[in-house]
Amino acid sequence: LNNDLYYVFLSDGYFEQRVVECLYSSKDLQGIELIDSYVFNQAEYIRFNSTVGKYVGYTEHGVYNAEAWNSDAGILAQELGELERFCKHNADLHYSAILDKTVAPHVRLSSVAPPTGRHPAMLMCSAYDFYPKPIRVTWLRDGGEVKSDVTSTEELANGDWYYQIHSHLEYTPRSGEKISCMVEHISLTEPMVYDWDPSLPEAERNKIAIGASGLVLGAILALAGLIYYKKKSSGVL
Repeated sequence: LNNDLYYVFLSDGYFEQRVVECLYSSKDLQGIELIDSYVFNQAEYIRFNSTVGKYVGYTEHGVYNAEAWNSDAGILAQELGELERFCKHNADLHYSAILDKTVAPHVRLSSVAPPTGRHPAMLMCSAYDFYPKPIRVTWLRDGGEVKSDVTSTEELANGDWYYQIHSHLEYTPRSGEKISCMVEHISLTEPMVYDWDPSLPEAERNKIAIGASGLVLGAILALAGLIYYKKKSSGVL
């Protein structure tokens, strides 16, 4: 969890920015970290890291300031004091307002055009607007987990604290089967299972039928070509 504080200064086209960050890794505040960065025209030139315990410069000007500030025990003590005064003092507020919150995903199961391959159909299971980030999306076929012909994106940040993820399953439809998408997330009391409705619109059924017919026709032509080649090689023709 990050908590950021920004100071911005503009003058005659120049941009000066100071960013103070509190980094939390657990509620017991073990490993809590304060980072105080100074940025000029979008380039960071000096940073204080409470774990390192001193300033580090990244430009000539930054190195000069780092040497001066690191030699002043009062400045270093003030920075380290911010870890207690600002980061630790506000930790409970930040956790209760953000990290302890959970938002359940909105899930959509849909048919999409498959890439050129050995399967004529593809399903996409999309989970939208969930928080926090960790989530698990799996495919089930007649109750058993499907592990092949499955591809998924990473959890994608929306830019507003929420995330989304998309998982694809390439498959060849079988009569009477049940295909489902199972979503597991901390916001859910139990895994949610979403069954694919095989009663597709006619256009979708036509796409799958044409794709399946193409695969069958291709296999027949390949087999006929192989038989013709074998007979010709053996002198039968």
